[in-house]
Amino acid sequence: MTSRVQGRERERERTAARGRVAVGLVCALVLAGAGYAAWELRGIVTTRADGDPERGVYQQDPERADRTASAVLDGIVREDPEPATDGKDFAGDGAVDWRSGGWQPSDPLVARPAPAEPAIGALFSPGNDGDPDHHCSGVVVHSPAGDLIATAAHCVYGGGFRTNLAFAPGYRDGIAPYGVWVPTRIDVDPRWTARQDPDHDVAFLRLRRPGYPGQRLEDVTGAKTIAFGTALPAPARLVGYPNAVEQPLDCRTTAHPAGPTQLRLDCADVPNGTSGGPVLTDGHTLIGVIGGRDGGGDDKTSYSVHFDDGIRALHERAARP
Repeated sequence: MTSRVQGRERERERTAARGRVAVGLVCALVLAGAGYAAWELRGIVTTRADGDPERGVYQQDPERADRTASAVLDGIVREDPEPATDGKDFAGDGAVDWRSGGWQPSDPLVARPAPAEPAIGALFSPGNDGDPDHHCSGVVVHSPAGDLIATAAHCVYGGGFRTNLAFAPGYRDGIAPYGVWVPTRIDVDPRWTARQDPDHDVAFLRLRRPGYPGQRLEDVTGAKTIAFGTALPAPARLVGYPNAVEQPLDCRTTAHPAGPTQLRLDCADVPNGTSGGPVLTDGHTLIGVIGGRDGGGDDKTSYSVHFDDGIRALHERAARP
């Protein structure tokens, strides 16, 4: 069975070929005296930066981040403060008592389309970097500054930190009802930057909304709480945005241990793009993000790093003022 990692590797090969063509085009434009700023050639310039790999930290350049937000809002999504709700408001699984008979796994264990939720969104990477417009998912987590999301480390770092990231919470059908947010800082574990250790496939991003100084993400969307060392097995709901679909999907299942460091989440039809999406228990508590083993899983099973003291330390570092 083809894993999500294998699919990404093939895409990277195609991206490298496109990159060679792009480099030639840039050189030709320079020699011709075209006079374009490199960033205006969307997707042709590199979308990676070294940052500080020894610490696992990248401070995003504000102007570059603003250009990313503009690129997302330039024909990819539009902001709309009144998103479609399919005739009903989303109450969330917090309305269900997960400790009683009110919670049941999906039957069959197959992911299905779900309403958009304010604190869960799509992670965009505009430009010709080989990825679809939204390539991963993320979730707002509570922090003192109210500006933090969690996602998978492989969504934000591979051969360098991605510099073309933007987050659209509550995204659906081309609409960003809560705005488009860009990183000010990205934090991953140095063991991820050194060797892409699947036991550290978690990242935290601090975000701001260009054009809205002082606005806090958490005040706009709400946030999930985060838990560490959750006893397993545990009821779990995973949520994410497939690459080729403009709304989220979810699946209720059970988080089982997959060795000492990983969660196993049995559910079919959870495709690429859902990486970084939340694994929730009790309806509102984050215990993992889709990623980890096999780049997040295959057609039948998803994985997540089991949030332990190492992830706690990473979260505390990322959230520190």
